[in-house]
Order: sequence, then C-alpha cells, then structure tokens
Amino acid sequence: WMASPRSLYLVSRPLYTEDSLAEKHEKVCRDRKTLSQHVLQYFKWDTKRAKKAGLSLLPIIGWMRIYQIKSWLLGDIVSGVSTGLVAVMQGLAFAMLASLPPEYGLYTAFFPMITYFFLGTSRHISVGAFPVLSLMVSAVVTTMVPEKGDAVDIPGFDGKDKEQKRVLVASSMTFLVGMYQLGMGLLQVGFVVRYLSDTLVSGFTTAAAVHILVSQLKFILGLEVTSFNGVLEIFVKIGDTNLCDLVTSLLIIGMVFVYKEVNDTYKDKLPVPIPIEVIMTVIACGVSYGLDFEKRYQITVVGEMKRGYEAPIAPDIDVMKASAMEAFPVAIVGFAVAYSVAKVYSVKHDYTIDGNQELIAFGVSNMFGASFKSFAASTALSRTAIQESSGGKTQVAGLVAAMMAMLVTLALGFLLAPLPKSVLGALVVVNLKGMLMQFSILPSLWRKDKLDLVVWVVTCLASILLGLDLGLGVGLGVELLTVVFRTQLYVHTSWSTLWLGLRGPCSRDQVRRKGVVIFKIPSPIFFANVDFFREKLNDAVGFNPLKVLRKRNKAERKMKDASIWASRHEGDVVATWPDMHADEPEQPMQIDWKGNLPSNVSVPRVDLHSLILDFSAVTFLDIAGITGLKMVVKEFIRLRVDVYIVSCDECILEKLHRCAFFDDDVSRSIFYPSLHDATLSVLESQKGAHPPGSVVRNEQLDLLSRLNKEQQLDIDRFSDEGLVPTVGCVCVFQLAVSRL
Repeated sequence: WMASPRSLYLVSRPLYTEDSLAEKHEKVCRDRKTLSQHVLQYFKWDTKRAKKAGLSLLPIIGWMRIYQIKSWLLGDIVSGVSTGLVAVMQGLAFAMLASLPPEYGLYTAFFPMITYFFLGTSRHISVGAFPVLSLMVSAVVTTMVPEKGDAVDIPGFDGKDKEQKRVLVASSMTFLVGMYQLGMGLLQVGFVVRYLSDTLVSGFTTAAAVHILVSQLKFILGLEVTSFNGVLEIFVKIGDTNLCDLVTSLLIIGMVFVYKEVNDTYKDKLPVPIPIEVIMTVIACGVSYGLDFEKRYQITVVGEMKRGYEAPIAPDIDVMKASAMEAFPVAIVGFAVAYSVAKVYSVKHDYTIDGNQELIAFGVSNMFGASFKSFAASTALSRTAIQESSGGKTQVAGLVAAMMAMLVTLALGFLLAPLPKSVLGALVVVNLKGMLMQFSILPSLWRKDKLDLVVWVVTCLASILLGLDLGLGVGLGVELLTVVFRTQLYVHTSWSTLWLGLRGPCSRDQVRRKGVVIFKIPSPIFFANVDFFREKLNDAVGFNPLKVLRKRNKAERKMKDASIWASRHEGDVVATWPDMHADEPEQPMQIDWKGNLPSNVSVPRVDLHSLILDFSAVTFLDIAGITGLKMVVKEFIRLRVDVYIVSCDECILEKLHRCAFFDDDVSRSIFYPSLHDATLSVLESQKGAHPPGSVVRNEQLDLLSRLNKEQQLDIDRFSDEGLVPTVGCVCVFQLAVSRL
C-alpha cells in the first residue's frame, strides 16, 4: 500500500497583526438595538408576525396543512388503535404505581393528549403516564395520605375519604407541575434540559426502575404493605405470599418478556406490532372471572371502575404549597424524557421540534389534565416506539389512542373489573427491562470516561438511597462539579508546549535552544484556573519569570554596591527592568544578562526570546483571568522576552479594552490573527531577513523543492494540532520555522 501524493501550494499575503488587519479590512459590526428599540419591536405587531406567532403557538396548523390523507390517514388510525390498547393497560398499571385507583390512569391517557395534539411540536411521541413520574407522584401522595394513619392537616381534606384525598393531592401537584413547565416555556428556558446529561438521566432512570420494581413487589406477591416502598415490610411478610398472585405474575412476565424478545428479532417482518400486553390482559381477565380468583384465592382485583368523567376540580393551594419542592423535579424530568424521545424521532423523520413550545405544550396538558383528576404526564418509550413503528405519521395517531382510552372509560371499563392487580404489577415490571438494562453501560463508561461513570453511579445510588427528588439534585450537583474538575484540573493535562520543525514536534529542550515557546491554552482563563495557567506556563518555559526578575534586581544592587558593573559593561545599552513587586523604585541599568557576570553573582540564564500564546481555544476571560494574564505578560516583557498572543477572539479583545488591559508596557500590537503571522514576526524580529509584511517567493520555492526531495509534508498533522489557520499557510509557516 502506498500513500497517494499530496498537492502543495503557496499562499502569499502580508504579515498581519490585529491592528494592521483592522486597518486593512473594514470590520463589519452587528447593528445592536437599544432597549427602547427592543421594547417597541416587541409591541409592534403586523400580519407577518401574527402569522408566525400563530404557527408557533399552534403547531398543528403547520403540519395539518401538509397532511396527506391518502398516504397517512390509514397508518395513523392503525397506529392509534395499537398504541391506544397499550396506553389503556399502561394507564391502569401506572395509576397503581402512583398510588391511585386504576381509572385515573385512563384519564391521564386521554386529557393531556387532547391538548398536546394542538400545542405539541412532535408528531410521534405518545403522551400519557410515565412510570418514573408516577413513582415521584406516589412519593408525595403516600406521604400526605399514608395507607394507615391520619393524613396531613389540610383544610381541603375535610369531608373526603382516603381515595378522594389522594386524588386531590395528585391532581394539585400535577397542576403545579404544569405551571412550572408553562412558566419555563413562556420564559424561553427550554435550554435547562441541556444540564441533564444523558449519563445523569440514565443513572436516574435506572434508580427509578429499581424503586418501581420494589414498589410492585407487593402486588406481585399479593401482600398488604403500608409504607411507600416497604422493602423491610415485604421481607417480614414474605411468608404470607399469595401463590395465585405469584404464579400469575410470573407467567405474565415470562410470556410477555419472551414475546418482546421475539418481536424485537423479527420486527422488520411484522407489519404491525402485536399488542401482547392487551392479549395477556384479556386472557387474565377471562381466567380470573371464570375461576373466580377474587373469592377462591383471595386475590385483589381492579374491581368496578367509575364510568364516565367527573366534573373538573380546582387545585388545592395548600397541597401545592406542601408539594412545591417535589413538583419541580417532576416537571424537569417529565420534560427531559419527552424532549429526548421527541428529538430522536424528529431527526429520524426530518422535522424540527421546539423545546420552549414543548414546555408550553406539556405545561398546558398537565394543567388541563389535572383539572379532570389526571396525574403527571410525559411519554413512555415503549408506547412511542409502538406508535412510530406501526405506521404513525402525525399526532392523529395520538388522538385515536386517546379515543381508545375514552371508549374504555365510557363503555368498556366494566370488562376489566375481574383483572388481578398482580397482572398490572407484572406488566409494569416487564416494561422496566430497558431501564434496568442500563446497568450494562458501566463497563463502557469505565473505558470511555471515568468522570461520566462517577456521575452515573452517584446519581443512581443517591436516587435509590435518598429518594428520586434528592437523588436528582445530588446527581446534578456532581455533574456540575465534574465540569469544574474538567476545567480547573483535568483539562490542564492537555496544556502543552508546542513547536513545529520540518520533521515534526520538537522536545522541550530543543524548544529552549531555539529560544521560542508556543504555548497552547485549551480552556478559558478565569478565577479558578488562572494560577494553574501561570504554573503550566512556568513549567513550559523552564523558569519562573517573577523569581528571575527578583534575582536580577538583587544582583543589580549587589553589583552597584561593589562598583564593578560600570567597568565590566561600559557601552552596553541594555535596559534593566525594575521588579514590579518591589516596594522601592529601581533605576534602569545597563547590564547584559547573557554576557559574563562577576563570579560572585548568580542569575538564571534566560535563553527564551519569544513566547507565543495560542488563544484559539480560549472562549472567555473574567476579571481575575485578565489581571493574571496582564501580570504574566508584563513579567516576560520585563525579562526582554517578546510576547505574542495569537488567534484571540474579537469579543475577548473588546473585553480587554474595557478592562484596561493595555497600557505603556502591554500594547495591542502583541496580538496576531494567526500563529502563522506571529511566527513570521518572530523571524523578522530575530533575523531581519524580510521587510515587514512580505514573504520572499524564491525561498518559498526553495523550501518546496527541499520538501519534495526529503519528505512528504504531513498537512493533516499540522491541521489536527490546530496551529495553522489554513492548509495554504503550512509552507510559509514551515519556512519561518526553519529559519529560527
């Protein structure tokens, strides 16, 4: 195998500093509006803006205009029926998970979907109950209205039984969740979900799956447990397990699990996924009714459900106050999960979703649903996968699914009366497979990024031991700490001293002999890492400039007292810079620090003549960073080391001006638009080979000839290092390096 030859070409242009570049090329400035102009524009309405606002607030207008009835309608109907059957079963099961009667899961499968149909931007997600949110709601419900004992003292509970109290708590909390989401959407803070990394969400949902599994054991085993999770109580009462419930649950779990595995293997050959949950539920209902499980084996069944819908209710203010802290993580998690799933399918089907509009859609959906006694809604991964894979193209499929839930609520609910609750618990557990399998990513995280592994493990353990709300907060705190760690400590392992010769990177010793150090800074410079910046730079150049300055000042005083400096250096015109940290003023003296000094004077020798700071990766500096940078630059300038700062962003330059960075010692002329320009400037200042602003073509051609004979120029390596702005400048840069 032989590498294909690469084309070489030259770019000849003047050498630029930031100042000369600004003089040569006119800067294009953005027309910034004043506050009054922004206010006037906000309140100024016209037909175009009204149309845009309408399309934004009602996305249904956009996709209904392009709805293809012949191509999409049949697929949406088939998908809606399939999804609706699953949504009914999951609604019943997840309502139990929320510690509510099963019929309220049907409300959650209907009301939130109706409003999302008009307001949502995703065409594929199935809106309804989500097990993690159901569990978080249950934590509040069982705390305020425990299984045994008195409920908390709230005036709104007067005259209500335990079931009504729990429904009031769940609906009031859900209304508050919707208010949080609506408020964030109106304030355009949909970006908040970006702070929840995939690793954090994975650890959190895995912990939630563990909680859900434990919470469903009481139904699977047929035990009466009074506490929320009741792990210890389950172990104490394990001898009272109802064998009929246990056998039924194991059969349901085994058959559904096996079917799902087979379905995943042959899903491409099935035109429509078979709703195995519905089939098993129908079979379980028939067997339970025929064998009279409730009386013969003392199992707990769903029982008679309320037919129809109840009148809307207002949320209880006292409940909202008591659940304010717990409702916020529910709002964040519900939106994060729904947005993540919606984003996957929007990319797959090539359309866009709006995070802020999604917040508004879920906020209104939860508020509307809470008025009709539903609990917190988001999306379930399994339902969404069924809706998309069975041919659903738009939210018409979601509307059909909601109609299926309405049909069961209004007419067919009585058929589910003999259904054992252990069957619903088994359906919940079998749907946890995806979340529980997330434990398998731990070896991959160990190999790829150990800090992400720490975030996952801490979030998971904290959510299991402390609860989902506190666990999410702990995980978010650890995630932010890892960002600080990466910025302040971990990133410093990549701070590097660079030099490019004709044969690639040179060692640090070779750099010192050449007298030039190119120091690449891979992160912002701010209060937390400015000291690390100074330490790494001192390590790169091989000395501490402040210590050298102090030793030079001490040597000056010693030589002056001995009256020997004038005779040894007569005629030298080299200014000595005073130590800016010394209290007493120092007078400039004429000393050649690279020459022969008296034997009783010891001063570190500084062979460095040029220091290039690569700012291509510096995105911002704060006040502490600017102050530290100025001190560093001044220290090297006073050592008579030329400092060059390259590839600095224009916004950073403007901030340096505002913060009085430039003075008599530090001028704007040390800033260069590229490493190439700075290298040529070093060449001219040290050799004087070229007039300013030009490159000699004959030497470029000689360099090309030599490169063609000796070696193939590895352009990729230079561009990967980020040290040259364009490939066309490589040859000129090589010429400059070879002459140093």
